[in-house]
Amino acid sequence: MSEYVPPKVWKWEQPSGGQFASINRPIAGPTHDAELPVGRHPFQLYSLATPNGQKVSIMFEELLEKGHSDAEYDAWPIRIGEGDQFGSGFVGVNPNSKIPALVDRSGAEPVRVFESGAILVYLAEKFGEFLPSSGAERAETLSWLFWQMGSAPFLGGGFGHFFAYAPEKFEYPINRYAMEAKRQFDVLNRRLADNEYIAGPDYSIADIAIWPWYGGVALGRSYPGADEFLATHEYAHLMRWAKQIDARPAVKRGRIVNKMTGELSEQLHERHDVSDFELRTQDKLLASNEAEAVKDDAI
Repeated sequence: MSEYVPPKVWKWEQPSGGQFASINRPIAGPTHDAELPVGRHPFQLYSLATPNGQKVSIMFEELLEKGHSDAEYDAWPIRIGEGDQFGSGFVGVNPNSKIPALVDRSGAEPVRVFESGAILVYLAEKFGEFLPSSGAERAETLSWLFWQMGSAPFLGGGFGHFFAYAPEKFEYPINRYAMEAKRQFDVLNRRLADNEYIAGPDYSIADIAIWPWYGGVALGRSYPGADEFLATHEYAHLMRWAKQIDARPAVKRGRIVNKMTGELSEQLHERHDVSDFELRTQDKLLASNEAEAVKDDAI
């Protein structure tokens, strides 16, 4: 194999390869006109059940679990593999063309919020939940929230990409990012040795932000085989926390919102009402359609 020699000036001449090559491009802005749907609730979420997307749907379900009925939301899928994020409506909400994106229509004028961390802070402050209002506790929570923002790209775009998505396996990048991923797991494991939750004794937006990424890998839901490869079972305190968060009813609901892959019972493509979790997961819809087909054949 010949060694790659970078040109003096990089040019976009061919797809980069890998699972997401068809949607990667070096320019911003919309590629097509497409209005976003708007439902009946105060909040309109445009997302997909990636780790970043799960953060916000979990946050909404946690707020509803606490009795905040004015946190009702419609969740619309943005199929990033099909380029929905480059539609003009979505770009109008998030010029960076990344999920999740939120429009708050509860006031006189719509408010757009993009970037998952910003959405979590926005909702936490709006409802007075999962983020201390001042002092050392608030600083600790925000520090861990932004730790996730800075660290997860090494876990996802680094380790996850080269381990699971790159068109070819190369030892150097996999080793480089596996080392960093394990260092990050160790950071969390040491923190959780002395604390029930990431920011201290109370569940917070730090847990909501970190769990979909690091809990997803630890529980074997992200990058098939990564939990074994990284020996996540060795991080006992992190595993305790990951399972504890996973058992929360709001987390069980929130993590399947806008989920388009996996077991049919864990795919809720759109979410418009709490009853959707019981009635409109893909297994229920498929069974309903089959029953209707049998009924039609009988007629």
